[in-house]
Amino acid sequence: MLVNSNKMFNFAAMKQFVILTTLLFTALTGAAGNRIYVENVRSLTSMVNGDWMNRPVMELGSDDRLTIGFDELLHDYHRFVYHLEHCEADWTPSDDLFESDWLEGFNDNPIDDYQNSINTTVMYTHYSLTIPNERCRLKMSGNYRLTVTDEDQDNERVLEVEFYVVEPLMGVGLNVTTNTDVDHNQSHQQLSMTVKYNGLRVNNVDEEIRTVVMQNWREDNARHDIRPNFTTAQGLTWEHNKAFIFDAGNEFHKFEMLDVSHTTMGLDRMEWNGKNYEAWPFTATVRKNYLTDVAASGAFVIRNSDNREIDYTCDYVWVNFVLASPYEGDIYISGLWTTDSEREHYRMTYDAQTETYKARIMLKQGYYSYQLLDADGNIPPSEGSFFQTGNQYQAFVYYKGTGARTWRLVGYRGLEFR
Repeated sequence: MLVNSNKMFNFAAMKQFVILTTLLFTALTGAAGNRIYVENVRSLTSMVNGDWMNRPVMELGSDDRLTIGFDELLHDYHRFVYHLEHCEADWTPSDDLFESDWLEGFNDNPIDDYQNSINTTVMYTHYSLTIPNERCRLKMSGNYRLTVTDEDQDNERVLEVEFYVVEPLMGVGLNVTTNTDVDHNQSHQQLSMTVKYNGLRVNNVDEEIRTVVMQNWREDNARHDIRPNFTTAQGLTWEHNKAFIFDAGNEFHKFEMLDVSHTTMGLDRMEWNGKNYEAWPFTATVRKNYLTDVAASGAFVIRNSDNREIDYTCDYVWVNFVLASPYEGDIYISGLWTTDSEREHYRMTYDAQTETYKARIMLKQGYYSYQLLDADGNIPPSEGSFFQTGNQYQAFVYYKGTGARTWRLVGYRGLEFR
C-alpha cells in the first residue's frame, strides 16, 4: 500500500567518552543534514511540528515551527548564539541575496531556553530554540542553514542544522513499483515522478529546474537533476527511468530504551556497570528471507517510559551492537542519527574468533532505527534486499527563473511504500 506523508561521571571519564565516540549527526559536505563540531555536544534533534520521522521541511507562510535541541555534557551554562543563512539548491551560501531579502527581524540571537539534567548518571544541559520566533521570521523559500556558536569559547562553531522551507507552487507526484527494468518483484524498487509547472514560466529546463530525489533521506545515494523522460509546456515526467531504480534493502533494525532499569522493545538486556547503564540490542543475524516489520527508516526520537520532561530527564546509555555474520568487509551502522563524515565511529569491529561484528556507542534514551551498510554505502549480503521492504522517498524541486538571484524551493513530496 502507498501512503503519502508530508527526539554522573567526572570530567576525565567524560573526556574519554567523547574521544571514543564523537557522536551525532553530521551529513556529507554539500548535503542537507545536522553537524556537530565539538566533542561535548550530543543528541542534536531538529523537527517540524514534532515530526521526528522526517528531516525538517517547513511550508512558507504557514504555522509550521522548527524545534532544535541539543545537549552539552556539563551543567555549566554556555552562551550559545545561532546564525541563519539562506543557501542555494546545492547548499552553497546565497551570496547574491541581502539578508533583508529572506529574514524579517534580527540574526545572531542567543539561545535562552536551557535546562540542567535531573537525576541522570551523565550530567548535561539541554538547549532548545524554535524558528520562527519573536526575534526572527523567514520570508523566502529555499534551503537554510542554522549555525550555533559559543561566545564563551571565542565564538567557536558548535553545530549546524540544515532545513527546507518550501512554497508549493509546483505540483509534485510520486509513485513506486517493484516491477523494474532490473528485476521483477525481487530486490529493487522503481520510482516515477511528475512535476507540474502550475503556471510558472519555464523557458529552459536544464537551467531553471533542479531536482533531488532521496530514499530514506539518504544523501549518499540521492539522485540529482536526472533528465526527465518527457518534457512538455506543462511539466516534466520521469517514467521507467533507470536512474530512479533503488535497492529495496531490508527492514531497518530497531530498539527502544524507555527505562534504564529493565529491557524494552528490541533489547536483550540492560545492566549497570558501576558507572553507566549498558544496553544490548538483540544480536542481528544474516537475513536470508524477508520478514514483515515496521520501522522508522533510520529515524530516532528521544523519549522514556513517562514521556514527560524528556529533554532533561532521559539518561545516556552505552549501547552494545552485535552482528553475527562471517566476515564480509567493513560494516557500518547507519541512520539519521549517525555521522557520515565521521563514520569510523560507527564502524563495527570484526571478531574472527566469534564471527561477530561489534560496536559500542553511547546514546540518549529513546527509540532508534538503523540499517547496516558496507564501506561503499551498499546493502551487504548479511542484510539482503527484498522488494517488499518498506521505504520512504523524498523529492524536491527547485526553480530559478530568468533573471532571478536565487533558487526557490517550489515543490516537495514525500512517499512511504508499505
